[in-house]
Amino acid sequence: MYASTTPWFALLFFLPMFSATVAQEVEVKIDKTLASITVQHQGKAITIGRAQDTMNLVNPDYSLTSRPCPPFCVQPMHLAPGVDTIGELEVLDYLQKRHKGDPSILLIDSRTPDWVAKGTIPGSINIPWDSLSSSVGAADPMTVIDILTEHFGVQEIEGLFDFAQAKTLIMFCNGPWCGQSPLNIKTLLRYGYPAHKLKWYRGGMQMWENLGLTVVSSTSHKED
Repeated sequence: MYASTTPWFALLFFLPMFSATVAQEVEVKIDKTLASITVQHQGKAITIGRAQDTMNLVNPDYSLTSRPCPPFCVQPMHLAPGVDTIGELEVLDYLQKRHKGDPSILLIDSRTPDWVAKGTIPGSINIPWDSLSSSVGAADPMTVIDILTEHFGVQEIEGLFDFAQAKTLIMFCNGPWCGQSPLNIKTLLRYGYPAHKLKWYRGGMQMWENLGLTVVSSTSHKED
């Protein structure tokens, strides 16, 4: 029988490393090589991963299949010329870049605050669709200017907008049946925002929740 020549006390050195390796192994990863990422959300570090319970079911808020259309109509895959439609991995990549120090990227939840309170993507900020849209009579021109200049990196020079330092905006709402982020994007395009700096996460919260990805809520701070 083979006998180890390694002293038993030497094995204690390897136990912490072994434990750390086991702790890092998860059954449900984001992709083959990525288990999770870390982002900052409202001043706190949040780890984004997927729910590890393989019997986990989708949030009931996103289980309905047939909402009235209009207004909840299926959105096209390509929203406007030059605006990229992206998926979850691209959203996570943008979030990682921002977390690593790139301030030119913003993930924007275009929904109204009542929806955001139920749960949103960590690392996002809330710019509700009706704060930009004059079509509902809710957007004061000065409010729009404040959003563009204070949040989006746009400069106003003698009444004209300079988009040279405009941030890359990744916008989402409730999913392929939601028109809130499409409306925000179309509004920004009318103001002259560069199309190549606008990204649309079409799947939105519908797909984010369906994939069991981490959600933060103002009421429960749910971190699945």
